[in-house]
Amino acid sequence: MTRSEQILKLIVEHFIKTAEPVGSKTLLEEFHLPYSSATIRAEMSALEKEGYLEKTHTSSGRVPSGKGYSYYVENLREESVDDSVKYALQKVLDEKTKSVEEVLKESCEILSHMTNLASVVLGPKADEERLLSVQIIPLSEKTATAVFVTDRGYVENKTFIIEKETSLEEVTKTVALLNERLKGTPISDLVPKMEAMKPAMTDYLVGHDVVYQAILAAFVRFAGQRMKLYGKENLFDTPEFAEDAKKLQRVLRLLDDPQAMRKVLESSQNAGEAGVKAAIGDAEAGLEDVAVLTAEVKLPGQKPTSISLLGPTRMDYEKAMGLLEYVSKTLDSYFNEGEKGEESWPKSKKKTSSKSNKKLPPSHKKKN
Repeated sequence: MTRSEQILKLIVEHFIKTAEPVGSKTLLEEFHLPYSSATIRAEMSALEKEGYLEKTHTSSGRVPSGKGYSYYVENLREESVDDSVKYALQKVLDEKTKSVEEVLKESCEILSHMTNLASVVLGPKADEERLLSVQIIPLSEKTATAVFVTDRGYVENKTFIIEKETSLEEVTKTVALLNERLKGTPISDLVPKMEAMKPAMTDYLVGHDVVYQAILAAFVRFAGQRMKLYGKENLFDTPEFAEDAKKLQRVLRLLDDPQAMRKVLESSQNAGEAGVKAAIGDAEAGLEDVAVLTAEVKLPGQKPTSISLLGPTRMDYEKAMGLLEYVSKTLDSYFNEGEKGEESWPKSKKKTSSKSNKKLPPSHKKKN
């Protein structure tokens, strides 16, 4: 590790811990570096000039930039996984009666609780799934629930009130028609295809509108919702967002838009590589203060599902990335091999799989 890398590492980690800009005096007092104050200032000035640090308006100290965080994540961080996380996850996996959805939900809740970040599960794209079946389940003489299942195992339901002039038998006929016409249709095409069917349904079923509107509304949600969010409340306790309403609004808009979230996640991924990916401070997306860490989990019979941690760029990357990698690989093994625990997957590497192998400019001397 070069001297400049050492200084950058200490600045990143101190800022993550304190949220206070870091100056040369702080580095000397806190870490007892074997360099003069002038040498440290010169290194910090060079790091700022190269875009790894930024100078704040409120003090003479510096803070990491998005570029500085990215370099730290790819080259300087270390990893550790707290035993409490291993124990909590093992308890979830030991309960064999849990569904895949319950395991994912509780695993993400563990991640959010242990990191104080929001966690996100983003399923397959709507055009990668097809409708397998529509079923109707009578609840009473006046109510029924329509259940939709895809070939990827995704389930959606909609409960609706049956109008007096519409019998349950007629509703059942409508569902049979939907199955006949829509089975095998990509989820992204369900709404336009169903709208095209409306004239046929009008002729087929008197008083069909409630059934039509209920099922159409469910299909709209079905096509749009591919994202589950946990620990959203953690964002409100983060100083970066709690003290800046505009920053918080940008984050909340992202979390309400699965397509935008998918775009951010895809920008952080490299095809064919495993491990945790990071998208830090994406200025083009208006997310300069947001970091998203992503890992994939292969669910039974499905394409990989992404699990992400989202929070401010000032997050504890060592802890968050270590936990995310441990959880994702343990779940992947559990779902696909019937094994669990850290012995069932290769030991994680110290750096992310997207490591650039870049070094800070050679003008910076190695530390003594």
